[in-house]
Amino acid sequence: MTVKQEQSPLRVVLSDVNAKVVQAWMSAFADTPEVEIVKGSILNQHVDAWVSPTNSHGSMDGGVDAVIKRHLGAGIQLRVQRAIRDEFGDSLPIGSAVCVPSGAANPKFLISTPTMEQSVQNVRETLNVALACAAAFQAIHMRNDREPGSIASVALVGMGAATGKVPPQVCANLMWAGYTLFHDCTFSDYEELRATVREQLDDIETRPATERVRIAPPTQRTRRG
Repeated sequence: MTVKQEQSPLRVVLSDVNAKVVQAWMSAFADTPEVEIVKGSILNQHVDAWVSPTNSHGSMDGGVDAVIKRHLGAGIQLRVQRAIRDEFGDSLPIGSAVCVPSGAANPKFLISTPTMEQSVQNVRETLNVALACAAAFQAIHMRNDREPGSIASVALVGMGAATGKVPPQVCANLMWAGYTLFHDCTFSDYEELRATVREQLDDIETRPATERVRIAPPTQRTRRG
């Protein structure tokens, strides 16, 4: 992991049709006014990339995945699944992502990151939302490293808050953790990202659901007493 250097700011839009998720975002992201929060469909967000919470097999048959597939066409699932095979083999691990051309003018890219292994799975007792959100931003880092300026804006939905059964406030707090990690540092690979998130959030089950937890880079960590 390396501490992030100053770069051109990324425009981040959080968009969801669920009013409870939007309200939770407003609370969790209250001190990050640069993040835009919108009640409405991600399909209406004009950005370079949409982030879709998926499953480990890239089967876009439910939730936001299905909405996006209907909008962009069946070919988007084929591109996502091809990228999974090429980059990860049989399945896409939680805490990793693929970024593929959308085939449309808006957005230019679709970032698929799993919040669950199967198509329908309760993940409310896991760190999957934080892992997925952090992985989505890591995918942006990697794309912009290869092709500078490719993604200058991105829209995300409430990860795991629908089919994943994650309560809105928990979803919002875990997404805040993933977002702040994006601001603080970059990773050499997804394995390093997963290890960092799990190490620092391993005791989250014992903390209040309303508590936000910032994931700090190594130089900023404090030893637990």
